[in-house]
Formats: sequence, C-alpha cells, structure tokens
Amino acid sequence: MGNRINSPAALWAMTALVALGSVGCASRGGSGSQPQAAPAPAAAAPAAPARSGSGAGMDGKGNVTDSSKVEAGSGRTVKGLNGYEGEITGNPARNSKFTRLQIGMSAKQVTDLAGPPTDQGAYVTGKAFIPFYFGSDRHRFEMTYKGQGRLIFAGGGMGEYTSGNLIWIIHNANESGYR
Repeated sequence: MGNRINSPAALWAMTALVALGSVGCASRGGSGSQPQAAPAPAAAAPAAPARSGSGAGMDGKGNVTDSSKVEAGSGRTVKGLNGYEGEITGNPARNSKFTRLQIGMSAKQVTDLAGPPTDQGAYVTGKAFIPFYFGSDRHRFEMTYKGQGRLIFAGGGMGEYTSGNLIWIIHNANESGYR
C-alpha cells in the first residue's frame, strides 16, 4: 500500500497545515492568482457641521431644555483644578449654586458648596469593558439638583461609585431634579 499515512497524529498535522495555509491566503485577499483591484481614491471627509449654539436638548440661545439629551461637546471646554479638563454646558440659572463650582473638584468639595443633590446615581462607561484597563473614567457619578442642573463626575477608585472629580457641569433652570 505504499505511501499511505495511517498515523492519526500525521493526519492532524496535515489538516492543520492546510487550514493555516488557507487562512494565510484569506488574509491576503485570495490565493494570489486573482489580480487585486486598485484601492478607491480617498474621498474628502465631510466637513463638520458648524455649531449654532444649540444641539440635542438645547434651545437656540444655548439654554439646556432637557439635561438627559445633552451631548458631550455641546458646551465649552474649560481647564479646571489640578489640570482637569471638562465641559460647561448651558447658561446658569439665576442665583445658581453651580457658579462657584470648578471642573476638577471632588464630590465632597461640590456638596460642601452646592449642598446635597436632589437625586444621584452611577453608571459604567465603555472603558469598564476593556480587559486589564485600570485607568480613570471607568464609571461616572451623576448628581442632579432641582432648578439648577446636573453635575457629572469621572472615575474614583475601583468599586467606589460615589467619588471622582467633576468633569461636566450642565446648567438647566428647568431641571426636575430626578434622573
């Protein structure tokens, strides 16, 4: 019977070689016998829309009408305490407690100045699902104040969802106070 392979180990090795060879061809786009099409010319990226001062959850004057719909980037970026960068969205209400706050403050500093929130809660960000990522901003902590707006904090320690540093102030005179 000449050149037959009867060993199961040899059969598995041959199968593995064939599988690896076909994966290598697939990753190159084929077996190499087909000519590849020339890449399409790069189209110019569409221009970013001009900011008119209003976005989702905002009116034409830059006032926040619905805090839950406001998107990051719709306010102005500011530098705060200890080099923290953050955002301030909307216009402060008359006699707002938020005008004394600064980006980068801790949750304790904020509650000392603004008082206790009407409601509060925490949620995870997409960074929480990155394997072996132990950096900041794995979760956010949010405080709402009736008639004032919302405050968003980033980070804090692992498993500690009631701390962090202030990264976003959302002024909203019509805030219900509940998330």
